[in-house]
Amino acid sequence: QVQLVESGGGLVQPGGSRRLSCAASRISFKLYNMSWYRQAPGEQRELVATITNAGGTNYADSVKGRFTISRDNAENMLYLQMNSLKSEDTAVYYCYAQYGMVYWGKGTLVTVSA
Repeated sequence: QVQLVESGGGLVQPGGSRRLSCAASRISFKLYNMSWYRQAPGEQRELVATITNAGGTNYADSVKGRFTISRDNAENMLYLQMNSLKSEDTAVYYCYAQYGMVYWGKGTLVTVSA
């Protein structure tokens, strides 16, 4: 079974930084387009950032210039570097893989609060 496991969530002060990781296993990782989604309490899940299997990236307007998505195909790892965090970034962040089949991680909670 495919497995996506997020890590790096926790409590961060406004203006602070956090790096999320997603470890993929039992998957031909380099073939997959990878994304980070997030879901705040009472809100719909939203796409935060995507990195394609060719390395192209795109970001939600709300995080553009603050977040950076990257991948390490040799290590089957996906990352999200989050800078200048705001309270509205508080959410459960999910790793997502797509290549015909799609897979979700279980999520990691990021709380931005003083």
